[in-house]
Amino acid sequence: MDRFQNILLVGCGNMAGAMLTGWLAGGIPASRFTVVDPHRDSVPEGVALLSELPAEGRFDAVMLGVKPQGLDAVAPAVGALVGRETVLFSILAGVEFDSLAARFPQAGALVRIMPNLAAAIGKSPIALDARGLDETGRAAVTALMEPLGTPEWLAGEHLFDAVTALAGCGPAFVYRFIDSLAAGAVALGLDAGQSQRLALAMVEGAAQLAGASEFSPGELADKVASPGGSTRAGMNVLDEGGALAGVVLEAMTASRDRNAEMAAEARRG
Repeated sequence: MDRFQNILLVGCGNMAGAMLTGWLAGGIPASRFTVVDPHRDSVPEGVALLSELPAEGRFDAVMLGVKPQGLDAVAPAVGALVGRETVLFSILAGVEFDSLAARFPQAGALVRIMPNLAAAIGKSPIALDARGLDETGRAAVTALMEPLGTPEWLAGEHLFDAVTALAGCGPAFVYRFIDSLAAGAVALGLDAGQSQRLALAMVEGAAQLAGASEFSPGELADKVASPGGSTRAGMNVLDEGGALAGVVLEAMTASRDRNAEMAAEARRG
């Protein structure tokens, strides 16, 4: 982590903001961060806030946090701040190494990151891949990401579309499922507020147990569902014809395919 003493965040919306919150909560000094975002009027105390990119400066790391569609608008000015000593981080879904290298040819190294909003509480999966980093550099990146959750280096960039569908888009699918559980309880007669509280508590506890258990989630599901019991009756509905697995795969495939489309758009520039 000591390698990254001066970090520039270009754009600080929901995702980059969650990462900044997680880093600060993890003990990284606020003085290491400079945020450039014309749409923000405040940042945590100690973080420098600029409304536009500086004309010059030296940064150990520059993280792109703008929308993928806004990359070309900021690339020339950001490129002037990215030199051989700079590691360029990107959380831009669908923007591949070749697209980044074409816009930032002077970067010392490129790192793609796929986190989710749980980075704010140190609970995000952090998918990583890099171009131009040695093992020491990868270790420094891992250390920087650890306050945000669980860093996972991928076996290749081609896996980013799939991991985006799982780790990046997946929280929205889980939230939708929680909402559906609460709505189902309301339909069965429970109060709406109570249904939501119970659904949230149940999912939180189930996730923590799954994380601590020696058994896989599938094995845990079967352990909860006793033969002939009420849980098994409900599981039979979810399992029949692969109903739940099928709709989840369909959702993830749609997300993966959209990510691939955005990558193609970025390549066209």
